[in-house]
Amino acid sequence: MPLTLLGRNNPLASATEQLHLLDRSTVSPPFDFRLNQAGIFPLRATGITVFQINVGKLCNQTCRHCHVDAGPDRRETMSLETAEQCVRALAKTNIPTVDITGGAPELNPHFRWLVEQVRDLGRHVIDRCNLSVLLLPSQADLAEFMADHRVEIIASLPSYRAGQTDAQRGDGVFEKSMEALRLLNRLGYGRPDSGLTLNLVYNPVGAFLPPKQHAVEAQFKKELRTRYGIEFNRLYTITNMPISRFLEFLIESGNYEQYMTRLANAFNPAAAAGVMCRYTLSVGWDGRLYDCDFNQMLNLPLDHGAPSHVRDFDPEKLHDRQIVTRNHCYGCTAGSGSSCGGSVT
Repeated sequence: MPLTLLGRNNPLASATEQLHLLDRSTVSPPFDFRLNQAGIFPLRATGITVFQINVGKLCNQTCRHCHVDAGPDRRETMSLETAEQCVRALAKTNIPTVDITGGAPELNPHFRWLVEQVRDLGRHVIDRCNLSVLLLPSQADLAEFMADHRVEIIASLPSYRAGQTDAQRGDGVFEKSMEALRLLNRLGYGRPDSGLTLNLVYNPVGAFLPPKQHAVEAQFKKELRTRYGIEFNRLYTITNMPISRFLEFLIESGNYEQYMTRLANAFNPAAAAGVMCRYTLSVGWDGRLYDCDFNQMLNLPLDHGAPSHVRDFDPEKLHDRQIVTRNHCYGCTAGSGSSCGGSVT
């Protein structure tokens, strides 16, 4: 079936097209039916402990697996007004963690202001970093800024081998990633007792589920320490979601139905009960509210009476909201489960 996923002139049409394909998949049964079988439909939030803010789609890289379809040509970026609304919403709560993502979130002109405001509220800040952004001339002091503000860094690294990383993230990205990791280590990131947390994220390069997280972490620690003298704290395995560029890859390679069937067959009720949307609220670059970053990219905003925009933030209406689920949710519930914090079970 021909499909144009990277419809930058009409992102909504692109998301609608993706949802249409996901709903028409031969995967059986539909995701909500499996939730019902597990006794957890409708899926509901259990509170909010993570306030995730996507500050835009601008990025200095163009990665093959990116569910955001981010890149250097994207212009969607969070305004200062919307960032201020996020801070005001956060101040109404005791949500402990703010997870800032993109794109390359650091390229948003208000990124540092946002970090400072959130830290002034006493909240923990996570930055989802592609590493190479730390080496841009315009970001020469970025690593020091994040260390000064005790920002936890979660960085994507598909492999400890250059060929596999560059195949997914672009030529030369591996060497830049190693240079950035060494910079972070010099500042104390990933070092014992420094208080500066450096975690890595592993996404499979192909159309398969990630291996066991603890095994991948042990292998990465050994190889990065031995080959490059690099240290980090944790490694998270995340399943590639059948969205945007990875969905396009699945279709072009003839792996779409096989991959969806693999996800559905690996459905784990325990992983479904612990999915991140139950404790995370996602804010889009334009302030719209979603259950997760994946729903955000498919234009599936909050529903069932919950506020739709951060300016209307209401903790009481959000903490036990009904979550919007579709077939792509199999990606978070397959095997050991997948979340922004790695495996679920």
